[in-house]
Parts: sequence; structure tokens; C-alpha cells
Amino acid sequence: MAGTDVDVAVVGAGLAGLAAAVDLTAANLTVVVFERGDRPGGRVATDRVDGFTLDRGFQVLNTSYPQVVRRLDLDALEPRSFSPGALVRYGHGLHRVADPRRSPGYLSSTLFSELLPWRSKVALAAYLAEVAVMPASRLREREETTAAQALRRRGLDGPPTERFLRPFLSGVLGEDGLETSSRFVDLVLRSFLRGRTVVPAKGMSAIPEQLAARLPDGTVHYGTTVEQVGRGQVHHAGGTTRARAVVVATDPTGAGRLLPSVPVPTMRALTTCYHAAPVPPLAEPTLVLDAEERVVANSVVLTAAAPSYSPDERALVATSVLGPGRDGSPIREDVVRRRLAFLYGVPTDDWEHLRTVVVTHALPAATPPLGDLRRTVDLGDGMFVAGDHRDTPSIQGALASGTRTARAVLRSLA
Repeated sequence: MAGTDVDVAVVGAGLAGLAAAVDLTAANLTVVVFERGDRPGGRVATDRVDGFTLDRGFQVLNTSYPQVVRRLDLDALEPRSFSPGALVRYGHGLHRVADPRRSPGYLSSTLFSELLPWRSKVALAAYLAEVAVMPASRLREREETTAAQALRRRGLDGPPTERFLRPFLSGVLGEDGLETSSRFVDLVLRSFLRGRTVVPAKGMSAIPEQLAARLPDGTVHYGTTVEQVGRGQVHHAGGTTRARAVVVATDPTGAGRLLPSVPVPTMRALTTCYHAAPVPPLAEPTLVLDAEERVVANSVVLTAAAPSYSPDERALVATSVLGPGRDGSPIREDVVRRRLAFLYGVPTDDWEHLRTVVVTHALPAATPPLGDLRRTVDLGDGMFVAGDHRDTPSIQGALASGTRTARAVLRSLA
């Protein structure tokens, strides 16, 4: 591509970069995408280990995301659904928390669970019902504090937070201090309450692969590291590409390196341990939470939702842990395995450890103030930036940022 003029050069073939490239190509602009990896998706990736499908850390797709509805062919992804709600290990039992409106069969077990006092159940139900029905635009306008402060003001501190909300949200937010913006947490809970939580039958990488397939052949150049960007120019190992507009759609750290004016947010780290179990420890595809020691953030029998994730009859169990630890090393697998024996109530000695996946930059922190959750993507002089750090740390945020960036580019070039 050296010396070739194009309308738009996009750096990064993650979800934001792909979304922007698809929209710009649809507007009849010539687009080239540079990706240092060997496949599209960025942090949304899938590996194959001994025949098992292992996503790059436990990831899910929410069908209520507006960008998912607009952009993706869900049927083609063959989505496999998880049960709504969660099972919480507290005391001597597993306690179910589920929305009775969506899961009438769980009404009795949710109402009569000993996890929460009756007053706490009523307060939690009222809060979740309000979040579920309120338009997203109104949630973004509510007073913004940390999630911990907002829950305390609603009378949800104590058992509702400590026994359910904090354990549930920790794996979603990558932190358990509830330091995240209350606006973003409201939107997260709304999406879980309104949509299905799924994984594609062939793994999460099917999502970026579907987007990349919509681009003309040769648009994405894999194995190409971009060294520097400037007004109208992208410098890479193959030379220099001139473009009327340049979009940097890398991860936040990469964006900060290429665009020094773009602040790099604090990044949350997550570790996922994958085990193959001869017998499923749980028959249903439900998230299991640890409300006491919180050694793990959550665990789930992936193959209960997606049997295609296993090459045989063994069950694939994914367990998420916050961090690595302070010394930079992930929690020991044997510690996780012992805790899983308690959470599921079954022996885990014969489980095979397949892989531990450490994602040090899993998602950007979303601490207040976030404002309306949308940061500028047009930096001026034909330079643009896209990614979930410009919107919300989610698949929805990445796709929405790519959409906004494409619109900004079109306005600029017009």
C-alpha cells in the first residue's frame, strides 16, 4: 500500500475499527485497515485448545444492545443462550436470583430463597424493575456517582449489594469496589434484564469475522504494525499510506501511543481459568457467583449453553478472577480449583486444566464523571479515534464508537 492514496486509513481491526470501515465502505469511500494481529477482533478473540473453543477470557454477547440488533446477523451466529439470573453460593447452599417475569419457573425459588431478607428482596426488585423499563436516554441523565454511592442512597447497601450486586457486577466491570459510574451500571443491568445473554456456537470470534466479511477483499492488512500516524499519513512496516482521514481504532494503550493527546484510561484486568470436567458440575447454563470469599468473580458451565465448545462429552467450565494479583501473576489454578469444588459442591480433582487466560487490558475503567458516556472521536485535522474507551466498555460501546466515528469522518470529508 506504500504511496497509495485512499480516502480513509483505519488502524486496528477490532470491533470499533471494523464497524467504522463497514460504514465508510458502504458510503463508497476507499478504505484500508491495518491490523497487527493475524485475525480481526482485537480483544474479542477465540482460540482452539485440544479441540475446545476457548474465548480470550469469558465473554458474552447481549442481544438487547442496539448496535448488535442493527449490525449483526444473530441467526448466522447461531447464538447459544445462558439462563437469566444467577446462582449465588452463600452459606450452605446455592441460591437463585432471577427475574420472575422472564423466568416464571424460577418464581418460587427466587421468592423463597434465604439469600436476602424480604425487605432487601423488595428493594432490589423495585430497583431492577425501574432500570429495566426506563429509557436508556433517561438513565444517562440521572445524577452520576459511583455505583456504591448510588446503591447506598437507594437503600441497597448491605445484603442486596454484598450478596448479589457486587458479586454479579465484579466480573462485568472488572472491579469489585463498585467504583464504576452509576450511569453505566444502570445501563449494564438494563441490558441484562431486557436481552438474552449468548455466545456464538463457534466462539466470540465469529462476531468480528462476520463484520470483516462485509468488507471488500484486501481491505484488511493483517500482520501490519503501524509505527506512527500524522495528518493524512500512516507509517507502517510496508511504508507510508496517504489518506484523507485517519482513524485510530486500537486498544486504549495503542491509541495513546499513536495519539499523545488522547488520555489512556485505567485498564481492568481479568483472568479466566478453563477446565474440562468429565461430568458437568451443573446441568444448566447459569452463572455461579461467590458471595462470601469472592476468590472467583463467577463461573459457568459453558457447554451447558454451547455444547459445540467441547470436542466430546466433557464439560467446559470457565471461571473468571479479577486481576492478576498485585505482583502481576494470576491467581494459582489449584486455588481456583479448590474454590470451585465448594461453589459447585462436587469434587474437582479429576478436572483437566486446559488454559489460564490473562487479559491485562480487558476493559477500560468507567469511573465517574463519564457525562453522557460519549467522548469526542473527531480530533481535528483529519484525525479520528474510535474504541470502547470513547463510549462504554462493552461490545455495544465499541460498535457505537465505530458508528459515531464513521459519521464524523463523512461529515469532515463532505
